[in-house]
Amino acid sequence: MSYFSQSKGGDTKGDTKSPAGGPAEVKLDTARKSSPSQEIVSTLGPGLLITGNIVSTGAVQVHGRIIGDIHAARLLICKGAVVEGKVTAQEAVIEGSFKGTIHGNSVKLQATAVVDGEIFKQSLVIEQNAQFEGVSRRLETPVEAPSSEQVSGRSGAPAIALVPDAAPAEQPYVNGHGINGAAPAGQSY
Repeated sequence: MSYFSQSKGGDTKGDTKSPAGGPAEVKLDTARKSSPSQEIVSTLGPGLLITGNIVSTGAVQVHGRIIGDIHAARLLICKGAVVEGKVTAQEAVIEGSFKGTIHGNSVKLQATAVVDGEIFKQSLVIEQNAQFEGVSRRLETPVEAPSSEQVSGRSGAPAIALVPDAAPAEQPYVNGHGINGAAPAGQSY
């Protein structure tokens, strides 16, 4: 069972009916094929804890626990999974627990979802019995999938922007002394 595969009839709409009466299958829209790399699905299995950020040009399925940010083309947080942080995805389906901020063009909270935080979206579907506590706001500009440069770390932008010849920040003073015990400039003790 693939959560991100296109159905046999070419229908790309989400279908949550299971013909065998088993667990419902969630299909994300694969009509937006901007590159072949979006066909790749990265699965983070149960029993896995990741502390850090994840960037993927394709789809990501989470069955374990993530503490950090996720930027992906499509994201599925499966039932039993826990994610804490910031999510940026063109399409996000939440079945498990999420705490933080979601930025997505299409966000769907399944019946088993427990979400606490902010959702910035163009489209939001909340199924019956889903738990959502927080705020939802309209997303002004659509979310883009991460580029291959972002994934490879060659985005060109430095992680920390240094400002040359900047004046040092003024240090706060306690009892006439700087935090490090130094006297203010021009004074001696």
